[in-house]
Amino acid sequence: MNRADETRKPAGADPQQMGPPAGGPPKDFDPTKFDPGKLPKDFDPSKFPPPGFDPKKGPPKGFDPKKGPPDFDPENFDPEKFKEAMENGEFPDMPKPKGIMKLFMPKFDFNQNEPSLTGMEQDNPGYRPLVRPDTSKMKNGRRGGPPGGGRGPGAMRGEKPKDFKGSMKHLIHYLMEFKWMILLVSICSICSTVLATVNPKILAKITDEIARGVAAVTAGGTNGVDFGYVGRVMLILLILYIISALFAYAQGFALANVSNKISYNLRKNIIEKINRLPVNFFHTMSNGEVMSRITNDVDTVSHSMNQCLTQIITSLVTLIGVLVMMLSISWKLTLIAIAMLPFSGICTALMVSISQKHFRARQKLLGTVNGYVEEMYSGQQILKAFCAEDRALMEFDYENDRLYNAFWKAEFLTGMMRPIMNFIGNAGYVAVCVLGASMCARGTLSIGSIQAFITYVRTFNQPITQVANISSQLQSTAAAAERVFQFLDEPEEQDPDAHLSIADMDIRGDVDFDHVHFGYDPEEIVINDFSAHVKAGQRIAIVGPTGAGKTTMVKLLMRFHDLLSGSIKLDGYDTREFTRHDLREAIGMVLQDTWLFNGTIMENIRYGKLDATDEQVVEAAKAAQVDFFIRTQAEGYNMVLNEETSNISAGQKQLLTIARAILADNRILILDEATSSVDTRTEILIQRAMDNLMQGRTSFIIAHRLSTIRGADLILCMRDGDIVEQGTHEELMALNGFYAQLYNSQFEKVS
Repeated sequence: MNRADETRKPAGADPQQMGPPAGGPPKDFDPTKFDPGKLPKDFDPSKFPPPGFDPKKGPPKGFDPKKGPPDFDPENFDPEKFKEAMENGEFPDMPKPKGIMKLFMPKFDFNQNEPSLTGMEQDNPGYRPLVRPDTSKMKNGRRGGPPGGGRGPGAMRGEKPKDFKGSMKHLIHYLMEFKWMILLVSICSICSTVLATVNPKILAKITDEIARGVAAVTAGGTNGVDFGYVGRVMLILLILYIISALFAYAQGFALANVSNKISYNLRKNIIEKINRLPVNFFHTMSNGEVMSRITNDVDTVSHSMNQCLTQIITSLVTLIGVLVMMLSISWKLTLIAIAMLPFSGICTALMVSISQKHFRARQKLLGTVNGYVEEMYSGQQILKAFCAEDRALMEFDYENDRLYNAFWKAEFLTGMMRPIMNFIGNAGYVAVCVLGASMCARGTLSIGSIQAFITYVRTFNQPITQVANISSQLQSTAAAAERVFQFLDEPEEQDPDAHLSIADMDIRGDVDFDHVHFGYDPEEIVINDFSAHVKAGQRIAIVGPTGAGKTTMVKLLMRFHDLLSGSIKLDGYDTREFTRHDLREAIGMVLQDTWLFNGTIMENIRYGKLDATDEQVVEAAKAAQVDFFIRTQAEGYNMVLNEETSNISAGQKQLLTIARAILADNRILILDEATSSVDTRTEILIQRAMDNLMQGRTSFIIAHRLSTIRGADLILCMRDGDIVEQGTHEELMALNGFYAQLYNSQFEKVS
């Protein structure tokens, strides 16, 4: 298959949502009427899926897209036997590539149907680029690491149909914190609306006076228009308009304050929530998805509150006020205006019910696109290294098209509401004009009154139209609020048994692992009956092949995850008797995955101890053998690391994290491949610094280069989550067992 064929459709797409390959059968192909003797000259079986192919079950075992299906002979093909085999389920499910690997897997186009754009809940969950995997179905997860692994986003969880009423109730409950400000907004809105509502009836008095005066002059009388009366009424109107404008200004000022506080509090709550979430949560949701909730969804809620809150109050007060005024002028004309309400209500309800799913899809797809962009931006080097720019762009185009369609449908249905409501309002307006003119001709209604009533009819239709607009905004608000509150309602880290405090104890550093059992998935045990006793001040090396569970053990010590059974004790106390925050303050950690933030080198090192002086930071840098590098920079310790920390090397990053751990000065130290990114000379210098640092401290050292842990007091050799050997380096080498094999393999010549 050439490169053009591979990149014809977005990478990773679901077979059920893709079109046939260029050399495939025509749309009207019928396998039951297939005649192998009449094959076209340009027929290419290498691009031809077997007739009757079921994309849900995938191709048979051994299927090679370059060679076609195994043993497929178009001359002797029997469609009936093939159909029978398919019905008997003889072809197994085809595994689908996951994560970023979808960009580099061969693609097959089986169906020309476009993906559903009516909402994410209706789409095939098999195709979710750059979103979190369904860990509930993961049976063969990587041993020794969390499902989904790494920092990259995994697959988004499948969502049930959204609860509009529940979301709005949750939002209203949240708004109760601002009830007094909202009350002030309501009072200002009511006053402004009431004053604006009475103005047309006062204006009618001017119209009636002018009409009376003109009629009197026309009839030859001398009692013309009383301009003094007209002037007084106009002055009253001017005062009312000014007061109404002041109330409207106060309402806008208070509402802007409320909406910005809502936005501020929601973002603050989300950030605080992130710090309380268990670590495994971040294996299941992409960075872009979280960012979308902090930015897009919060902005949507804030903007909608700014628009909807005042419009709801204004519309309600206007509707009641105008209705009262119209009844005071003519109950007959009022009935005609009211007769239009049922039609408006039916249209509004119908449009809301249709548009809701598109608003939900819009918010969800926005998070998906953000997650994709975030991963593609952070993975630019990988994309360029594998020449996958075109595929990444096609994948983005696919998701962007889905987002475009969701946006288009939601906005189109929203835009339809206003013309429909205007049409219904105009129909009532025409009826009022005709009946009002006849009443005026008969003298039962004055010209000023009919003018005021027509104004009220127009005003009466405005709140109905506003309700239609508000309803569409509320759809977007509900969808965004539900995503925000869904995040805020995620289960947090709990410490129900915590009653001890590290600050009240003199921690020695004894650590006991007592029959520890653990698995990221309870059905897939990673650590099986692990037991070990570590004395205070010992240096413990944990070695083993990749995936043996080494890093998992230290994560359990830090309580990043809870055990399935067994216990881990610190100085004889179960670690569950301490809060997670308290426990982690006693443990320093240097991981093979460095983490530095956008800021100066001084700030990054000081992160280990926020109240440290500049002199203490410099001493820590010297101990970590990084002081010389820092001083060679133009800004020295004030050098700013960029957002991706790409302006220093990987080894330099690791040295800075080691300096941070040295500054923290914890009683227990965890070094997970802490020297994996430094050269041999620097590693020797760091080992000397570490020897001094680890004096009197309990230290856990994870290393693949076994030459770096020969001086450890105790070496735990792990395989498949169990300790298979333990002892000093000399003792384990004398056993000539699994550890000796690992150690000697470093010096074996690869043939």
